[in-house]
Amino acid sequence: DTCPICMCDCFDNSINQDEVVLLSSCIGHFFHVNCITFCYNSGFLTCPICNKTYGTRTGTMPPGTMTVKNTSDKLEGYPSSKGTIEIKYHFAGGKQGPDHPHPGQTYTGTARTCYLPDCPDGREVLRLLQISWDRKLSFRIGDSVATGKTDTVVWNGIHHKTNKTGGPTRYGYPDPGYLKRVTQELKDKGVE
Repeated sequence: DTCPICMCDCFDNSINQDEVVLLSSCIGHFFHVNCITFCYNSGFLTCPICNKTYGTRTGTMPPGTMTVKNTSDKLEGYPSSKGTIEIKYHFAGGKQGPDHPHPGQTYTGTARTCYLPDCPDGREVLRLLQISWDRKLSFRIGDSVATGKTDTVVWNGIHHKTNKTGGPTRYGYPDPGYLKRVTQELKDKGVE
């Protein structure tokens, strides 16, 4: 077997077997200890082959609020749902901390309203989004592709529906594959 990081043979006779590890939840992913150590980051490790997360991944999201309420409006594509789950995120601006891109500099905040169908799969996605929020994985400070602003609160790779209608091109419904896609995005961040 070859270490996928350094591309050297893991079981070369010159290498002590104590210097080779197999990640326990991966199938056949062997690494040199010194190589895989570089993948360890703030309490968690992500396998560079299959993205399996070991430990609890946390992010650098600034302080904010996440509020949830239910409405009776039904989203297109979910006629048997109880209605809509409305999620509101709010971040005030502030000063960046040591884990942010530009410590000591200011950042601008944002407010976002997002929607999920109030059905079993939608409630499961809400549960995962709440875990993501608690672990500070939902947003980060960065540059906004949409507005061009720098040092602002932006999404962190977990797509949300910010419109009730308009389909996928307008970040809305109907979008039959959305709940499965966002569940996979959350799983890729270690949220299950």
